Amino acid sequence: MRAIVVGAGIGGLAATLSLRRAGHEVTLVEQTPRFTELGAGIQLAPNATRVLRRLDRLDAVDAQAARPADLSFRTWSDGAEICSYALGREVEDEFGAPYLQVHRADLQQALAAAVPPESVRLNTVVVGIDQDDKSAYVTTASGERLTADLVVAADGIRSAARQRLFGADAAVFSKTAAYRALLPAEEVADLDLPDTGIWLGPGRHFVHYWVRRRQLLNVVAVFGTETAQESWTAQAEPGEQLRAFEGWDPRVLSVLERTGQVFRWGIYTRTPLDRWNIGRVTLLGDSAHAMVPFQAQGAAQAILDAAVLGACLADAASADVPDALDRYVRRRLTAATGMQARSSQAGEEFHLPDGPEARARNARMAAHAAENRFLPVAAAWAVDAP
Repeated sequence: MRAIVVGAGIGGLAATLSLRRAGHEVTLVEQTPRFTELGAGIQLAPNATRVLRRLDRLDAVDAQAARPADLSFRTWSDGAEICSYALGREVEDEFGAPYLQVHRADLQQALAAAVPPESVRLNTVVVGIDQDDKSAYVTTASGERLTADLVVAADGIRSAARQRLFGADAAVFSKTAAYRALLPAEEVADLDLPDTGIWLGPGRHFVHYWVRRRQLLNVVAVFGTETAQESWTAQAEPGEQLRAFEGWDPRVLSVLERTGQVFRWGIYTRTPLDRWNIGRVTLLGDSAHAMVPFQAQGAAQAILDAAVLGACLADAASADVPDALDRYVRRRLTAATGMQARSSQAGEEFHLPDGPEARARNARMAAHAAENRFLPVAAAWAVDAP
């Protein structure tokens, strides 16, 4: 069969590889003129790296990644440890795949390297998607009409395909935003930072972890706000991040003070849908279930979408596509929507004000860690997608 994948982000690239692995011809359509280095760090739990191994991409990603030893939750004001969890060899032994931390551009490059150049249409803007009983069609801004047996819309959080399928439905602002930055390892070598740290405070939390073979520290400082632009390239005002985290542990402030270029990223989500597909067209990844990043599962859920999509279409003929897409959505919608809700809840718990609620949260976290080697979200890491 022939498939068209719209959008060459993580989900679109993974879907392209998964469909090719299932034996289908795939055209990947992307509006940007080239693959560019946007974004910063991304975490890949075993449910994602297991799929990357099946796609023969794990070694390429691992070569550019960092393998964290552990994760430490800290209090905002003095950095006292609330609890810690294993992330290193113990995770790989338990779940059969590693936990990796990687620059988004390195992940994208590793995936894109496996897609034949002749299968990629860069600098191609999609202005229409339609279908009939036998085919699906993509119309480009140049007036070209591409024909396939199915179309996969992996066109991100601002998905135009989603609106074409299900009507007007804007992205939803989470009332949180993040300062994002990357620091060379030598800039923070004196700070005695935990390997991977999440610092919890009133209305804010601060995350750091290594990427690019531990050469860069990825920093994400999340805060509540009534308005923020959803942009990978919007820059913060000089010193803005320090004012937002005034009074925090000196190590946090030292990291924020040493950042060079700081980006201010508004965090948006999408309202859960009852279905992602109509006929021969389906959504995948952020276009279907964009979520706040507070469980580090956004990319993983898109990669799982891709794996299940490929599995459901492995033995399908053109006439089978609508039923196969129904199966894909049945297998993925509940899990992805559940992770959306879980991620949102984590953000609320991370931002509790000082007082009884925060102390009770810390006690619950410490009690869980005392009896479990792995994070509560680790139940999702065991999910397999053939």
